[in-house]
Amino acid sequence: MSKTNFIFGIKPVLEAILAGKTIDKLFIDKSAKGIDYQDIFKAIREYQIPFSKVPSAKLNKLISQNHQGVIALLSPIPLASLSHIIQATYEQGELPLIVLLDGVTDVGNLGAIVRTCVCVGAHALVLPMQGSASLGGAAMKTSAGALAHLPICRVTHLRPTIEYLQASGLQVIACHEKTQNSIYKSNLSVPTALLLGSEDKGIQPELLKRVDTHASIPMVGPIHSLNVSVATAVILYEAFRQRNRVLTEPSP
Repeated sequence: MSKTNFIFGIKPVLEAILAGKTIDKLFIDKSAKGIDYQDIFKAIREYQIPFSKVPSAKLNKLISQNHQGVIALLSPIPLASLSHIIQATYEQGELPLIVLLDGVTDVGNLGAIVRTCVCVGAHALVLPMQGSASLGGAAMKTSAGALAHLPICRVTHLRPTIEYLQASGLQVIACHEKTQNSIYKSNLSVPTALLLGSEDKGIQPELLKRVDTHASIPMVGPIHSLNVSVATAVILYEAFRQRNRVLTEPSP
């Protein structure tokens, strides 16, 4: 991460938040004593900013100057409003295709998913405030610049987001390996949101109860799951095929 993407110190960070800067994440010293973080935490709640409490050693590694226990990582892209994306998509006569990621923290996977989303024409990627990979320079690099072309939406929690999408006319499909429903038998040519989870924990059980249906990628052999970025690509291209009536048979 380039140090030009950092703002540090209590007052500078607060001023950046109040000025409307897009903060990807705040790092706060979990062991600091005698420092009043009340205003910082108030801003975090009000502006819904992702944050992590970390050891002072991590902060010192990021910034060698006096950071006062607070460092903000600026996002290289502005965040988008999911409601605006859905409304604009319908107004343009298109069928929304949204990807939601639950607990995907690896920046390499995030970048690869963003790249595929752009290639198939997905309308937005939705990430929860906490427990997601950073949107910093590393994500921009691993996405081969695609991060600049895809609306990214940060939400406080995925559960109300799923409910909002359903109320907006989208079917929400949980994509995981613990179902017999094949993605190739799913109708992806209607307004759709695809929910995928991390490789270690998968999708949260409470979210699995809220979706409209479940789907998996058929597999043979001893390996029963794919890397999350690969799985997302397979599913998105099936949606692309259905929506564009792409022929699977070669031309004569």
